[in-house]
Amino acid sequence: MNKLSINGEYLKSLGYPEGKSIGIALKVIEQNYCELEKADLMSILTKLIQQPENFLDDEILGSIAQVLIERPNEEATINLKEVGKSYSIFGLENIDQGAINQMEVAMKLPVTVAGALMPDAHKGYGLPIGGVLATKNAIIPYGVGVDIGCRMALSIYDIPENHFLENEEKYKRELIAWTKFGSGAGWQGKYRAEHGILDRPEFNMTPFVKNLHDKAVHQLGTSGGGNHFVEFGIIEFENDAVIPVDGIGINIKKGKYLALLTHSGSRGFGATIAGHYTKLAKEVCKLPKEAANLAYLDMGSAEGQEYWIAMNLAGDYASACHEVIHERLTNAIGGQVLVKVENHHNFAWKEIWNEEEVIVHRKGATPSSKDVMGIIPGSMTAPGFLVRGKGEVNSINSASHGAGRKMSRTQAIKEVTQVELRKVLRDNGVTLIGAGLDEAPMAYKNIETVMASQKELVEIVAKFTPKLVRMADDGSRED
Repeated sequence: MNKLSINGEYLKSLGYPEGKSIGIALKVIEQNYCELEKADLMSILTKLIQQPENFLDDEILGSIAQVLIERPNEEATINLKEVGKSYSIFGLENIDQGAINQMEVAMKLPVTVAGALMPDAHKGYGLPIGGVLATKNAIIPYGVGVDIGCRMALSIYDIPENHFLENEEKYKRELIAWTKFGSGAGWQGKYRAEHGILDRPEFNMTPFVKNLHDKAVHQLGTSGGGNHFVEFGIIEFENDAVIPVDGIGINIKKGKYLALLTHSGSRGFGATIAGHYTKLAKEVCKLPKEAANLAYLDMGSAEGQEYWIAMNLAGDYASACHEVIHERLTNAIGGQVLVKVENHHNFAWKEIWNEEEVIVHRKGATPSSKDVMGIIPGSMTAPGFLVRGKGEVNSINSASHGAGRKMSRTQAIKEVTQVELRKVLRDNGVTLIGAGLDEAPMAYKNIETVMASQKELVEIVAKFTPKLVRMADDGSRED
């Protein structure tokens, strides 16, 4: 097929809006579909414009779907408040203006009750990454984020540091064998994981969610792309510690231990839910252009209740993915888990704020109510931290979910070289499997600076140092 036979006018005839979506679509077609028959390509493009939410986790078409989902409403029917509510900012000096601008728009929503911006904050879609927003009787799908229930999970083993250092090749072999990365990646045949999450009745709540069951089965126990990782490292407790787990205090003696740290979310299942309900929200909640991606659903509506149930199912699915990964690797290395800690972000919780129930959205923010444990990672070479929350009211019981980006993915790819990446890995004694330059350590803020900006939010309990890191081979992402 002549690749020039598909042009902007043709895409507009299919319903593609003028602007960014057409430019991206033409580029994707040129790079991936120039040999495809025109009828087949037309079928793909038609399905994409009709239901972009079904393509958010597609390795090739996801970038087009994202832009289509983000299309602003043509005519706003809900006005923002002239003056937004005040909110707290932690680590202001290291937060880009784009994130602040987005937060200020969010504080003008008629449903907003309170907000806060974490020190790892940077610009996102609608609500900034690192943004915390409490709303009254309303849920914002993009305030939760595309990767619903993305989380950290940490298993601390009874294995000393020396055993890992002396047997690193074995750990590397098992890490490769029992993890799977990349957009759309899943386990096949006898390697498919089994878990009770797949039998949950919520999968039958609507035909839309039911149709995602096969995708959930296929991707269970995998990690996706982008900044998701599975890594072995050394965690150091400078003092004896008591870690609360299910109401029981687990004693950990001062010392260094091998630990497994994972970061990933609800995969294509969660991404498709996010796209579907964002589209629905935009149909019923027509906000001005600058706030279009903050479209919300009333919690008293059928759509709001559907999304709430689907969001919680996706969050539990994300947890199940981590459980599968940790169980498989624990069995493979033969370790005894002393304690496991897990926390999530990209989620919404019902909480009490000033004696009223609100919906707290934490988009890239860690829950840090008093004595709640959490994990805040740095980068593939920077340390991460096991923390205990202090329950700071001004942060809405939240803390950062990581170091936060200081370079966009595009900027990092342009500015960081493979030589520079190899040097920083070597200098820090880190073995890297996979990852693109967009995830280079230089693309992230200094985690020590971020932690210094939130001393009033969390207490550091232990320090985790990455040693063996696996990420998606090509840096592909779906979230």
